[in-house]
Amino acid sequence: MPKQRSVPLSVLDLSFVREGESPREALRESLALAQKAEELGYKRFWMAEHHNMEGIASAATAVALSYIGAGTRTIRIGAGGIMLPNHSPLVIAEQFGTLASLYPDRVDLGLGRAPGTDVRTARALRRNLTNDSADSFPADVQELRAYFAEPTPGQSVHAVPGEGLEVPIWLLGSSLYSAQLAAFLGLPFAFASHFAPEYLLPSLELYRSKFRPSAKLPKPHVMVAANAVVAESDEKAEYLFSSAKLGVWNLLNGKRGKMQPPATGIDALWSEEEHASVDRFLRYAFVGRPATVQAQLEHFIRITRADEVIVTARIHNLAERLRSVELLAECRVMRSDAVPAGAL
Repeated sequence: MPKQRSVPLSVLDLSFVREGESPREALRESLALAQKAEELGYKRFWMAEHHNMEGIASAATAVALSYIGAGTRTIRIGAGGIMLPNHSPLVIAEQFGTLASLYPDRVDLGLGRAPGTDVRTARALRRNLTNDSADSFPADVQELRAYFAEPTPGQSVHAVPGEGLEVPIWLLGSSLYSAQLAAFLGLPFAFASHFAPEYLLPSLELYRSKFRPSAKLPKPHVMVAANAVVAESDEKAEYLFSSAKLGVWNLLNGKRGKMQPPATGIDALWSEEEHASVDRFLRYAFVGRPATVQAQLEHFIRITRADEVIVTARIHNLAERLRSVELLAECRVMRSDAVPAGAL
């Protein structure tokens, strides 16, 4: 008989800044969310690097994670992710080596290939953009891994802290590229299906079919991301989810504002084509009361065969955000190692 096992849940937080709020308050709310997730038994609390975005306070991701680590005790903390083209591998090794020294056996490092911003801001990050820095991504990943390993004879550059700490590295992706690289390097893979649903299933199929076992990972390991808004009723959850829809609509129209409060009648704001674009962007979203979300989550696990699920929630009110992760924690989903027909 196929084995059954529980699928761990984690939280991805962008430290959303609400209208009328400062980044200071947003980061404090991130800590409250991390503490609640830890209390409820979530496995990881990851934060993401974005720049030049008024509504996101996690740009200095390693600094924000240090704050989260100091206010928690057991939950794993990590980057989901660090946009490696913005940085030298040595700097990231030192930053996450410092985190791993402060919070032993609790730190993950997820790496992305995109800059996480626009071209002008990427140039302001002081990286050399005369060559396509994304082309150097595989070499940069390998260089970073080497800094976390034990030193080799004659090595002249060392990450201190960082050397010998073997900080777990994940590759993040929203397309086929990182799936193939993660498979080649034998690394765990996390897919950003919370905003890039189109390539989810093809990427997972490619990763699993091309995976090469490594010393760190004998078989493929996949985490998939999704939006999640859980409330006492389906109607209330849909109402709270309107903040996420407004955020996506603004993003698609080139607006980078702060998180807006939920609203009714938002469908009247956009055309049928824009409505379809928002729905495509938010295709993988668990929205409703716990029973509704349980069924949605079970379907998601069945088609992806995910080893872990990480959720993000653009919920305007902190109390409602905390309540959402509390209600989501009631959903326990088992994964079968059997491959369902037509799943991929």
